[in-house]
Amino acid sequence: MFDQTTHTEAHPLTVGKIETANGTIKPQLLRDAVKRAVSNFFSQLDGQEAQEVYEMVLCEVEAPLLDIIMQHTRGNQTRAANMLGINRGTLRKKLKKYGMN
Repeated sequence: MFDQTTHTEAHPLTVGKIETANGTIKPQLLRDAVKRAVSNFFSQLDGQEAQEVYEMVLCEVEAPLLDIIMQHTRGNQTRAANMLGINRGTLRKKLKKYGMN
């Protein structure tokens, strides 16, 4: 299972900063933003059954991640795959899936 504490302490992914009730500013973690977005999605279903939520959330996060990584590596798929910790063939399939090939 994914150990959130290890990744949070080392390099937390943030999406901005928020002010707490006592006025201090703290980073807003990406995982908290995703959690709120998914909760908001469920609150708007209006009685409908959710379908393929995992794929929906994955696409929302994966596509911009791949875009930024490919920009950062200037299109070098080998470097991008290494940064992501995935096989280059897997990266190529994902890029094709999102029309980034």
